[in-house]
Amino acid sequence: MTLPEFRTRYRTRRELRSRPASEVLPALKKWVNSHALQDPSRELHYLEALWVTWGFNEVDEELLKYLLTAREDRVRAAAVDVLRYSGHQIKKQATLLQKTAHDKSTRVRLATAVAASWLAPKQGLSILKEIAKNPSDKWLSPVLETATAHLKGQGIKSDTAEKIAQPTSPLKGEALTFFKKGHEVYSREGHCITCHQSDGKGLPAAMFPPLAGTKWINGSEERLIKLTLHGLLGPIEVKGKKYPGQVPMTAFQQLSNEEIAAVLTYVRNTFSNKAPMITPAKVAEVRKATKAQNGFLAPADLLEEHPN
Repeated sequence: MTLPEFRTRYRTRRELRSRPASEVLPALKKWVNSHALQDPSRELHYLEALWVTWGFNEVDEELLKYLLTAREDRVRAAAVDVLRYSGHQIKKQATLLQKTAHDKSTRVRLATAVAASWLAPKQGLSILKEIAKNPSDKWLSPVLETATAHLKGQGIKSDTAEKIAQPTSPLKGEALTFFKKGHEVYSREGHCITCHQSDGKGLPAAMFPPLAGTKWINGSEERLIKLTLHGLLGPIEVKGKKYPGQVPMTAFQQLSNEEIAAVLTYVRNTFSNKAPMITPAKVAEVRKATKAQNGFLAPADLLEEHPN
């Protein structure tokens, strides 16, 4: 199957979403294996293919490893980004990042530093140490400093750094502790704040719904935990507005039970929301009960199972 033929068959994200992974992914694999090696743009096409597998929450590890050694540094950096988000699927994530830590491009090493900051401290610091053995620049140096401090549990002092206002809440005790931790998780690059914004109002024009004042946040805690763990794909209605759901909500299985409990407690008690805190024990319970879940969840299915 040629790339034009593949694009003709699956011409839009909505069309891709309407087709099962069991149909799209084998067709994609067949196209990748038959793609002409002399095609100068094949790496970009392969990157598109990798993103399709990522969208189905079934990252093609073989394709990912190939693109980590691509000729174009922008492609290699993009592949590192996929590796960062897909650590729950890629068993040797840290080993692969140890290799990209010595990439000749500072762009790729910067992406690797960010990815390393998502790992456990021992693993992440080891990768950052390898990156530091190579030349740096004005973009990579501050990222290395910040990532190192984060993994060591330290703060960064900077006269130019923008300070993020600490949230206030009437919550007390353990709930308040989780609320404050949740604000930090929410504000991480590539996490909730990217699509839902600092005010929780989302980006309706870009089809990212709000979190403020919606039953998706204030309603069933089990439903909210499920969609956070496994992601969401498909049409959804939020506060009377319909969203096509063509771009999936990312699954955050890589977050610990404590981090998920914290961020969900935060969103349920800010942006004018008010709902009980969510505990790590509840997250662990739902994670265990849904461990067989393969791919994104559908809003309609979740509402049928948890209508309130």
